[in-house]
Amino acid sequence: MEHTTTDRVALDEIIEQTDRFGARVLAGDPSGVDVTGVEVLALDDLAGASRGCLVVAAPPPGGSARPYQVDIALRRAIASEVAALVLIGDVTLSETSRTLAARGSLTVLGAVGAPAELAVFVDRLVRRGAAGALSRAEHAIEVVSRIADAGAPDVRHAILEAASAALGVVLHVEEGPGVRWTDAEAVCIGEVPVGRLVAERSDPAISIALPVIASVLSRAVSRESQDRFGPVRSRADLIVELLFAESSRIDSLAVDAARAGLPVQLSHAVAWITPRLPDAPERRLPASLVAAVELHALRLVDERTETWHVAGFHDGLLIVASEELGAPDHQRRLREVVERFVEQVTELVGDGWTFTVGLGTPQSAAAGLRQSATEARIAAESAIAAGRLGAVEATDVTGLRRVLLDFYASPLSRTLLDDILSPLDALGPERADVAVRTLLAYLSTRNSLARAAELLTLHPNAVNYRVQRIRRTLDLDLDDPDTRFALELACRLRLVANGEGMFPR
Repeated sequence: MEHTTTDRVALDEIIEQTDRFGARVLAGDPSGVDVTGVEVLALDDLAGASRGCLVVAAPPPGGSARPYQVDIALRRAIASEVAALVLIGDVTLSETSRTLAARGSLTVLGAVGAPAELAVFVDRLVRRGAAGALSRAEHAIEVVSRIADAGAPDVRHAILEAASAALGVVLHVEEGPGVRWTDAEAVCIGEVPVGRLVAERSDPAISIALPVIASVLSRAVSRESQDRFGPVRSRADLIVELLFAESSRIDSLAVDAARAGLPVQLSHAVAWITPRLPDAPERRLPASLVAAVELHALRLVDERTETWHVAGFHDGLLIVASEELGAPDHQRRLREVVERFVEQVTELVGDGWTFTVGLGTPQSAAAGLRQSATEARIAAESAIAAGRLGAVEATDVTGLRRVLLDFYASPLSRTLLDDILSPLDALGPERADVAVRTLLAYLSTRNSLARAAELLTLHPNAVNYRVQRIRRTLDLDLDDPDTRFALELACRLRLVANGEGMFPR
């Protein structure tokens, strides 16, 4: 049986892809050896072997060849200048045979199975036609499937390594935006794309195998993700229920959460993340993208030492950082993670989506978790109401700013207080800002021109001139206690809503 061709393939590549036949190197160095064809010959017929071919030597009728027969076969193969010699069966080379192979620069392989099947397989590789491409692709898919079934600890790395070896090209998962779950080479967890399987080069076998390998890889990493994040997601469902349940159910839900492994007794700081489209504020992030964002957050915090939970719901996402009571910089660490998350996920989602974040203060136990989440929600809603989409709004620890933000988050309260200042707003943004700061300085010092001048670093006469102009513009009695209270509250809320300090500069 003889197969020859003018094409050639590296012997290293043949060895990598014939592991199903138990191919192994018995002697010699396969590096840099090219194979131009394949032949199946009897051990005694090697004198007629073709130069540059891989010769599969069929065992003698009686079974295994004797050492002297192997030595003679090696000498004949060397004389014929074959690329490599494959001995079928359980063969162990003698020291003499190994020395002969080394001197003659002959690579000797061992293999099992039917010689004709091995020869046909190698022939397909050498020819590199449709049959060869299919053979390489089938081999790679078979290897990858075995790895996935074996359930290796780092299944993603194991599959990529095995597929790369089988196809003779480095494969890797390229993460980034623009991958859809319907793409042929998409690697997904469920229907959430996490990247695209790419090869450093392409040929027909790689094109055939890549979509199948991506599918196997997707199922494997989905199972791995479920094992890793399944318990965390179950606890996240309890967190959402705990936050939105009626107050009367808090105690019973807290018990359920503790039984599920949620560390209720710790201190919790919550980030409330609200996606919005500036041009379509009523649109909500599609459920598929919510799942992708949630998975991205889980992977981001997976290696951190703090206890983290991520919970997606219809209008956004919660990220909860739990630590021991009194842990320093609790809210700061939450902010660092969330800012990194927002930066990455904004690029991932694209299409103009913004992610506005409210950060709650660290609070302990189940009631504290609810309180921190409420603070975070109010901070996020206030930033959105003020038009600061994409901002990260932290709740202060003094409490006063929280009260004001809560008040400002109410549309009715916000409308009433904005109406009070609307005559100043009609002056234009810059003049209105100066008027609000002047008015707040004046009212917060009990209508003292001198103290207001100190706060504004102005002369009292200049403050008096501004105040009189404000009186005429608002047409309100600034000496009336109720009027002063309403105006001061409106001014403070205006500065808080703009993300500025509580007191005028």
